[in-house]
Amino acid sequence: MRYSKILVAIDRSPEADTVFEQALEIAIREEASLMVFHCLPIDTQGVGTYGDILGRELIDFSRLMQEKLRKDTEVATKWLADYSQKATAQGVPAEWDCKIGDAGSAIRELVNSWGADLVVLGRRGRRGLTEIVLGSVSNYVVHQVPCSVLIVQGICPNGDDTTLSDR
Repeated sequence: MRYSKILVAIDRSPEADTVFEQALEIAIREEASLMVFHCLPIDTQGVGTYGDILGRELIDFSRLMQEKLRKDTEVATKWLADYSQKATAQGVPAEWDCKIGDAGSAIRELVNSWGADLVVLGRRGRRGLTEIVLGSVSNYVVHQVPCSVLIVQGICPNGDDTTLSDR
């Protein structure tokens, strides 16, 4: 099978470069275009109970969340543009996109709207209860997108490097 549109979903983890390089290598070999994608999570740490955020605290919290999202978006925009330029310098047509929200759902929607035939993303190596509680974007994507998925294994929590896995 030949790939023509490759979506590479990256985050700010140390594995992002490895995931991107893997996608770029495939894009060069397949003469495919590349979409570099990142999803900003909505961080609700420190929200507390409803009683804690009523009134003035709710207004302050909203203002702080908007400011944080603005800063995170600026950083992500620069970071994604840099990755896109690296691909273009290698002769790969590339573009980028950034969304806010749930990464798995955003990847699924972009696969469908952009017409990707391969998704490349990382996996941090969570297993067991940790994966059940925290969830797994890679697991969600494998089961929700209509195209091939390459999962680049990250570093397991115990520090052992794992190998690449193609699903």
